[in-house]
Amino acid sequence: MLHSFEKECEVAFKEEIYLVRDNGAVFRRSRLNGRRRKLDELWTFGTLNRHSGYFEIAGVVVHRVVATAFHGPGPSPDHVVDHIDTNRLNNRAENLRWVTRLENILLNPITRARIETAYGSLDAFFENPGARPIPNWEWMRVVTREEAEQCRKRLEQWAQTAKVGRGGALDEWLYKPAPEKSLPARINFVSSPLGEIQREASEVPTFSSPVGQDAAPPRWRGAVAMAPEPEPLDMPSLTASAIQRKWRTPTEFPQCPRAVSEDGVAGYQARLVPGSVFARNRYGESTVVEAAIGPDGILSVVCNSPSGVKDWSHAKVYNEKETFCHESGGTFFTLEGAMKAHCVTIGAPFEQYEGSIDDFC
Repeated sequence: MLHSFEKECEVAFKEEIYLVRDNGAVFRRSRLNGRRRKLDELWTFGTLNRHSGYFEIAGVVVHRVVATAFHGPGPSPDHVVDHIDTNRLNNRAENLRWVTRLENILLNPITRARIETAYGSLDAFFENPGARPIPNWEWMRVVTREEAEQCRKRLEQWAQTAKVGRGGALDEWLYKPAPEKSLPARINFVSSPLGEIQREASEVPTFSSPVGQDAAPPRWRGAVAMAPEPEPLDMPSLTASAIQRKWRTPTEFPQCPRAVSEDGVAGYQARLVPGSVFARNRYGESTVVEAAIGPDGILSVVCNSPSGVKDWSHAKVYNEKETFCHESGGTFFTLEGAMKAHCVTIGAPFEQYEGSIDDFC
């Protein structure tokens, strides 16, 4: 997604020179005759400030840099940058505009609806702006142009009713309807001698079973204690030309080529455009955020996987025995965590992605 853009320009902002793309990515130039800093000379969306919910680069909010580059400097010191769809992580140029703080509330129906939901009315907000918290921004993330348009439409529809989603937050329905979940089917043991043994074996008490402290656990007829089988490292996928490694759920890889070619994984990478489906299984889909090939020829892929407990994932793809081996690189709570794993895989600087919650989990 960093490299999916249409326009790029250069701008001076607070004694720094930046290259800026219309997708919200920035590239800070090194200072002339100065020591190169760790965030210089690399493209980034910024580092998430957990307190404000905005992307920053060395303490400078990225949306002001992007707005200055594509819309000029603010008309006055009192003007602020408005995220039109209220997604603080969507710093695409077309999603930003300069407004006064009052205009930010009155002109944006989404912002107005969120304030009215929290305070009951705008009058109550103006009387005491800090009295109640505004609904959080945990739903926000970097988006493609198509996702931005879809989210904005859904937020505008929500603003007409101002009904808060589950848990008092604007939930993942902005990006994709939540998949329906069904309860697992009950095991139906066949009425037969074998079925009787299976039933008895399933009733073997665990270490948490209510057995007296001094009493030995009772033995059940037909129950056999067996060591657990080790989980297989590799398993076939739902795509004929792909295998899975450290990946338990049978998965389909829609963009995977049918056969290994001379260019290795380069042809595969060309198909992984931002927003395309990288993996699909019974739990949902993972869409591409970023894909790149490292010096060792391994294809590294960062995905958004909103159907899981953690919304972000990383995978490595390489050729092995005439197949494409898909190795799980883990799942993450934050985009920064997944991007750090991505940078480590391809040998790129990763310092700007350090300090996320994934570093401590």
